[in-house]
Amino acid sequence: MDHSNETSINISSETHEHHVLKTRNKSYSRINNSNTNSSLNMERSYKRPNDSQDTAEKEIAAQDNAEIVARDRRNIALLLFLYTLQGIPLGMAASIPMFLQGRHVGYKQQAVFSLVYWPFSVKLLWAPIVDSLYVTAIGRRKSWLVPVQYLLGLFMIALSYNIDYLLGSKGENGTSNSTGVDIETLTIIFFILNFLAATQDIAVDGWALTILSKGKVGHASTCNSVGQTAGYFIGNVVFLALESKDFCNKYLRIVPGDKGIISIDQFFLSWGIIFVVTTTFVFLFKHEKAVEEIEIKELRKGIMHTYRQLIKILRLPAVTSYVLIILFCKIGFAATDGITALKLVEAGIHRETLALIGIPLVPLQILLPFVISRYTTGPRPMNLFLKAIPYRLTIGMGIALIVYWAWIVRVPNGDDYSFPWYFYAALIGIYAIYQIALYCMYVSQMAFHARISDPMYGGTYMTLLNTVTNMAGNWPTTVALWLVDDITKTICQGSSNASMQTCDTSALQKACKDANGTCITTRDGYYVEIILCTFVGFSWLFYFGKKLRRLQSMEESAWKCPITDNIE
Repeated sequence: MDHSNETSINISSETHEHHVLKTRNKSYSRINNSNTNSSLNMERSYKRPNDSQDTAEKEIAAQDNAEIVARDRRNIALLLFLYTLQGIPLGMAASIPMFLQGRHVGYKQQAVFSLVYWPFSVKLLWAPIVDSLYVTAIGRRKSWLVPVQYLLGLFMIALSYNIDYLLGSKGENGTSNSTGVDIETLTIIFFILNFLAATQDIAVDGWALTILSKGKVGHASTCNSVGQTAGYFIGNVVFLALESKDFCNKYLRIVPGDKGIISIDQFFLSWGIIFVVTTTFVFLFKHEKAVEEIEIKELRKGIMHTYRQLIKILRLPAVTSYVLIILFCKIGFAATDGITALKLVEAGIHRETLALIGIPLVPLQILLPFVISRYTTGPRPMNLFLKAIPYRLTIGMGIALIVYWAWIVRVPNGDDYSFPWYFYAALIGIYAIYQIALYCMYVSQMAFHARISDPMYGGTYMTLLNTVTNMAGNWPTTVALWLVDDITKTICQGSSNASMQTCDTSALQKACKDANGTCITTRDGYYVEIILCTFVGFSWLFYFGKKLRRLQSMEESAWKCPITDNIE
């Protein structure tokens, strides 16, 4: 879930406000003043001659309010749609490992593909550029939004003609692809897609601050979370369900078919066209407010200024210590978070079933932040963070037992396997408990970041800390995936080829099967990593827990840059 803990980057030097009502009220004031002298000569019975005018003014103000409300509703709908588009490539990228696992791709290759999730964790590196450079004739945000979304659409359309070949499903002429999965090309393409989506996120985050009226700016974060979640759901859960032959035949079709309702290439093609068409509408029919001259000067100096801010913040001793500690805090969860789903698919659970299991947990994921925030409003929010770690580590061990149990309770069903209902109930239940511990850590950490961030540096400080948090979850997962094959040991039993002793790779597994042998795992790297990660997690808690508590107890001045550095 850590991948869903993205933060909006707001590095813009100033935000725009609409002052329609304020301007009109000034004109009303001038009208009233011009009538003051004549009204003094009226009789006492007519001492309120401007009642009708006041009524007219109120009607005009009410009309203006209605226009602002209507405009905000349209803009909120636009933001919601843009954030939904942003979540589509994220969901698509998350579905690819499930396809790779079904094609018996090694975990080292899965580790390589996991690099595609990194752009959202390091987007702070190019956010100042997106925030500051633009073409005036197009608009500050549309200068990036329009070309980026066009590129996303074109990449998806191009990918739709090659995705089957890259996944090893078929060759260039529709025949079997003997070369197998092209993991390097897949990784490059989806890395670019997520890089473009992260850039779009920066542009939309900034536009949200100016496109809404002052009283509605708070809805931007809601649009972000709801839209991105919806897009991820469409690109992952909905896609995997509609692509599955079994799901469609069981729930959506009257007459069974031999394929899903939509194939992976059709899904990419459809959304690529949607990206291109909707971006054209935004480009032609949605206009931005012009940037004022004083803001242009601030923006032009904002790029290097923001990077200097980041360096100043990182040089603070408290921040340096915190960053070094936090970068290693999620090693204990790397195997659970990065490998468990793949092991369940390996055990025989269909990828669409695994995706659908997460649906009952959505209400829990929505409610948890609100409940947990009650316990993180004090001066020491990281206490909850530290208390949740042993629970999350222990539950991770329980999840590993569920994975082991899957191999025991599965029942052969033709070429597939079926699982009893109580297995799914146990899986959902333990994962729900795991989510509670995960969100306790997430919400308390975000509360701590909000408390220590120097207001003088605005969103830069907060975004830097959140970037470090995201990186703390990404790199251990990549390493865990890379090492699992090296730790795993297998033997080829019953092979007609006496020289064939192991089947550690997918190629050796195929050779073992061709030689009428059976590949047996004698040491599963997943379970070894679960034990090692849990040990490292408890060791981190024992050694760094006290240090983190000391950092939390430091004065606010320890987290702020010197006054002389704050002066621009």
